[in-house]
Amino acid sequence: TASGRGCALTFDDGPHPQGTPAVLDTLARAGAQATFFLVGEQVLRSPALAREIADAGHGIGLHCHRHRNLLRLTPWQVCEDIARAHDAIATSTGRLPRLYRPPYGILNAAALGLARARGWRTLLWSHWGRDWEERATAESIAARVTDGVAAGAVLLLHDADDYSAPGSWMRTAAALPRVLDTLTARGLSLTAP
Repeated sequence: TASGRGCALTFDDGPHPQGTPAVLDTLARAGAQATFFLVGEQVLRSPALAREIADAGHGIGLHCHRHRNLLRLTPWQVCEDIARAHDAIATSTGRLPRLYRPPYGILNAAALGLARARGWRTLLWSHWGRDWEERATAESIAARVTDGVAAGAVLLLHDADDYSAPGSWMRTAAALPRVLDTLTARGLSLTAP
């Protein structure tokens, strides 16, 4: 980056038929890149949309196949979930994910071992907008996700509402221009994680 100061913007839980296009449009208008941690079952519902994310040059990460707390799954179930997600994402996007983020940011030994064996980088986050909450507003999301943000930060937002408050993607999409403006005002550019 020109300033040498960057942070990563990431989105979880998509693709989503309304939320993802809204986010992609805002990112395109701003000339900004993000990383999308995709959910296999959502990719299977909207494969063309998953491909659109990749074709726009955004990073592709693996979130899960079904959005469940890994601590409630057997090692076999974890491995099956991750394998199904990987296949769906690779087939639909034409890209092999190299980044992994577990649902809720909760890892277990099976997931960590599998990610390491495949050579994937596990990436959590340093700042989140809590945009999945029913009471979140565009203002609260933008303020929370950029509070104290500095170079090296990993910001977490969601472009879908399948696992959160109905319509939460709309508030996230409304917050995104403010987030991007705040990062620019602080001299931070978006970089790949």
